[in-house]
Amino acid sequence: MRVVTYNIHKGFSIANRQFVLEDMRRAIHNLNADVVLLQEVQGEHRRKARTVERWPAAEQHVFLADGHFDYKVYGRTWDGWDGHHGNAVLSRFPIVYSNNIDVSNVFFQKRSLLHVIVLVAPEQPPVHFICLHFDLHEKGRRTQVDRLIERIEQTVPHHSPLIIAGDFNDWRGIISQHLESGCGMVEAHKEIHGRYARSFPSAFPLLPLDRMYIRGLDCRSIKSLSGTPWTQLSDHVPLIADFGFRESLTSPE
Repeated sequence: MRVVTYNIHKGFSIANRQFVLEDMRRAIHNLNADVVLLQEVQGEHRRKARTVERWPAAEQHVFLADGHFDYKVYGRTWDGWDGHHGNAVLSRFPIVYSNNIDVSNVFFQKRSLLHVIVLVAPEQPPVHFICLHFDLHEKGRRTQVDRLIERIEQTVPHHSPLIIAGDFNDWRGIISQHLESGCGMVEAHKEIHGRYARSFPSAFPLLPLDRMYIRGLDCRSIKSLSGTPWTQLSDHVPLIADFGFRESLTSPE
């Protein structure tokens, strides 16, 4: 199972210089991913639809899924006078459950957790995914990770495979301590490479903002995607990982 997490910056390149959603779609499709978790997805923007050349008629997650992902879910986070944006999950496999949970701390910085369950294969257990984009401020992130842990404890069976991915804005690595001790997660890139993946800014990635935390799966490979075409697209670069199911989860009793 190949998984990608990507903050798409509402379809614009770094510093909003160009609208590059078509190039993003082509690049994402070329990754041959099974599940893609997206942040900063523009569901609607009436002014930009009138003024930005090649703005799609469909919502951005629908446009990005077209021709490759049969299943998609959008979790609206922010509503403004001219539209809305949020997180999204695209999948080649059936999405059998979705729920968007508001974890905002303040009105002007709306955030949510998009929780979906994906049926990867009949012989495998369903996989829980949580796509998120946390606060810029550390105090807010601490509150949000507590609510994330509460959500996991209440709704995700401990034996079920789980992937939490997105833009954590956690450049100091504080959140990992809570997730590891609170619900047994490991950060996939750190587990394999000994450090978090650098993903921002895309032109010269320095800050480790984007993460993939896992439980009940084996990470076979993971990396951030720098260089062309990613430096010309969003202000973040994506993370891509290949996961395998554990024998204990797939073997009959």
